[in-house]
Amino acid sequence: MATFNKFDCFVGDVGLKLHELNTDTLRVYLTNTQPVVTNTVYNTPADLATKNGYTAKGADVQNTFSVVGSNPGVGTLVGTDYEWTATAADDGNGIGPFRFAVLYNDTATADNLIGWWDYGSNITLASGEKFKVDFGATILTLT
Repeated sequence: MATFNKFDCFVGDVGLKLHELNTDTLRVYLTNTQPVVTNTVYNTPADLATKNGYTAKGADVQNTFSVVGSNPGVGTLVGTDYEWTATAADDGNGIGPFRFAVLYNDTATADNLIGWWDYGSNITLASGEKFKVDFGATILTLT
């Protein structure tokens, strides 16, 4: 499973109330451009183009945020895993290559970035192949 990495701007954006993690629409997209911790908004790093079963701007993660009942100093963000299935409808090449999945806030005016996952090497999906962003038990924990 890939490890979550946060963008530097996320901490400041939370403090400035740019993210309402329980009600804002968070999305995840795929890229083959290495994220830089100083990136701040959607499409930096560049999203893949819409084709072959992938839609630019990514997928809604259906997120919720809650404070852990017995520990009011800990909050968790959870979401629904998302899976893309490559088709050959547009050019026969499937989806990719990509190496990173990027989480951002689509409700925020500037589409502010939150974090990313590095899958370690380039991935290209042939027609019919699937790729799932698996968030595990939580996307992130705030302490």
